[in-house]
Amino acid sequence: MSAMSRRPVPPDSILPPGDSPDAPLEGLAADEVMTPDDEDFDAELVAQDLGAGLDLSEGEAVPASVRRGAEVIRSYLRHAPTGPGVYRMISAEGEVLYVGKAKSVKKRIASYARPTGHNGRIARMISLAASMVFVSTATETEALLLETNYIKQMKPRFNVLMRDDKSFPYILLTGDHAAPQLTKHRGGRNRKGDYFGPFASVWAVNRTLNALQRAFLLRSCTDSYYENRTRPCLLYQIKRCAGPCTGEISHEDYAALVGETRDFLSGKSRAVREGLALEMMQAAEALEFERAARLRDRIAALSAIQGEQGINPKTVEEADVFAVVEQAGQFVVEVFFFRTFQNWGNRAYFPRADRSLGEAEVLDAFLAQFYADMPPARLVLLSHDIESRALLEEALSARAGRRVEVAVPQRGERRELVEHAAKNALDTIGRRLAETSAQQKMLEALAAAFGIERKLRRIEIYDNSHIMGTNAVGGMVVAGAQGFMKSHYRTFNIKSEEITPGDDYGMMREVLRRRFARLVKEEGAAVPAAPPPSDDEAAQTEAFPSRPDLILIDGGRGQFDAARQILAELGVEGVEVASIAKGPDRNAGRESFFLPGREPFRLQPRDPALYFVQRLRDEAHRFAIGTHRARRKKEFTKSPLEEIGGIGPARKRALLHAFGTAKAISRAGLADLEKVPGINAATARLVYDFFHEKGG
Repeated sequence: MSAMSRRPVPPDSILPPGDSPDAPLEGLAADEVMTPDDEDFDAELVAQDLGAGLDLSEGEAVPASVRRGAEVIRSYLRHAPTGPGVYRMISAEGEVLYVGKAKSVKKRIASYARPTGHNGRIARMISLAASMVFVSTATETEALLLETNYIKQMKPRFNVLMRDDKSFPYILLTGDHAAPQLTKHRGGRNRKGDYFGPFASVWAVNRTLNALQRAFLLRSCTDSYYENRTRPCLLYQIKRCAGPCTGEISHEDYAALVGETRDFLSGKSRAVREGLALEMMQAAEALEFERAARLRDRIAALSAIQGEQGINPKTVEEADVFAVVEQAGQFVVEVFFFRTFQNWGNRAYFPRADRSLGEAEVLDAFLAQFYADMPPARLVLLSHDIESRALLEEALSARAGRRVEVAVPQRGERRELVEHAAKNALDTIGRRLAETSAQQKMLEALAAAFGIERKLRRIEIYDNSHIMGTNAVGGMVVAGAQGFMKSHYRTFNIKSEEITPGDDYGMMREVLRRRFARLVKEEGAAVPAAPPPSDDEAAQTEAFPSRPDLILIDGGRGQFDAARQILAELGVEGVEVASIAKGPDRNAGRESFFLPGREPFRLQPRDPALYFVQRLRDEAHRFAIGTHRARRKKEFTKSPLEEIGGIGPARKRALLHAFGTAKAISRAGLADLEKVPGINAATARLVYDFFHEKGG
């Protein structure tokens, strides 16, 4: 097991056998953690002892590694709490293998202490166990919440893991301003106002906000932008804002628009539309045709919002709908969000789970992690009945401060919603399997074209971007069997002052040195050449490797030689290196490739491997260029105040609030600076000297 998979053991109630509660295990080195007495214990032999689907029933021969693990667990049994709590199994290297909860931890641990009667997954986990950690809780509900937090923090490899934990976007109608703002929000709810959501994607929020602006004309600008307006902005001209900043609408009329927006997003859409329709008819009868046309456009915008929602329930006002499907050893959980009788989108998750688990078990483990930092709907509908349904319902109700119902519907519209989610889940996993198969074929074609015998699981592509050496950045793009792995992308700000501006070779050397020096450090030594894991092992863990099988450099002979030099300096072996040079006149299809021990060569114009490499190269180029542009834009808008040491965000805001602009601050006298709230004499002197030393 590599050191990269090791995770620190948090300090908790750790009681090794024979020790007192005052002798915690935390802080011990890996070789000091309690392990079995046998000197020949080797966790790496577990895969040889156990088959992927082995079921160790009574009477069957038990591998020695499993017996040793069971003995370790048995030695901890007398210290296990008899009441509810959370337990963790830890390997000899300090890696947290598994986090579990139980109504009686002692009884649960006793089930692991016998060496027989376990399926292959549990047996592998037992064979790797070297120590255990117990935490008692007052209730089983507290144990569920604590277990969820530990799983999200430690990511144990034998637990079901929700791999995509990005927060959901909401629509926020602010409540801390005389003219409330309608805006997109993600993150903590620390601003006063009404939050509506969640929406499944930012695209769904933007689409809804766009229609709401046309329907209700609420401002979307920031408070600072609002305060500094002297005439209406373009949004007022195109009828997307009522213009409260310059008094184009009274505060009373704007408040009425805010009330209509709140009612619409709260589920009173029919009443809002009927009210607007009545106003339109009254305006038409009064021959106010322009006003009637504006109301007509607002009604049309509301119809667009409701018409684009897809399936909309008639009897279910608010619900989260979950459906889980398994195919070819992969699981997908499809989640639909229904609010105010409207479908606010769906999202698919692909949790990491052992293929020996059932769909209900995966869904059970997934739900607790899903709701770890997200407020639940009043109704949660499931495709499968789960073991901890009552416990989950109790935990969600306690957290939300209101009753949350968790149900498995059997008939009616609720059942139709679950079946609709299940159908989407089937379509999603079918597309994913097809895409994975096609991507795997591309990886195999690339390996064949480059003469690489080993299986390619992870490819890293590198490119640099700069303008005459300024704002230089390096980009690392990662691809695997499931396509581009964007969570693994990395950017490198070129920091070395020894590099001549525009020296692409020097930049590439710095990027690769930083990347692989860190990898070497994390693995504890120079990276050895290691055989790739077997298909069974890969299928069981589904872990995407952190170490590349191939690195692809966007450049010619110079970048290729620079890459090989850095890998040789760091002692990195077993990583293939290739570079791709643009063809004559930069024509696609005429690229030259550089590989160790081979003369530069080209691939056939219609070779699928060539198209695949071009895709990889173009993605790296796009990522590097985008990062460079973002950095350059940040430099353009950078305030001089950011260059002053000791001036944090609070003092910066205070200075800008007092003087308006950085230019005005540079002209201010020392006495004026000292009068700013929150700015003491020393800080005022610091700001004054900074600008005057620069000739400001």
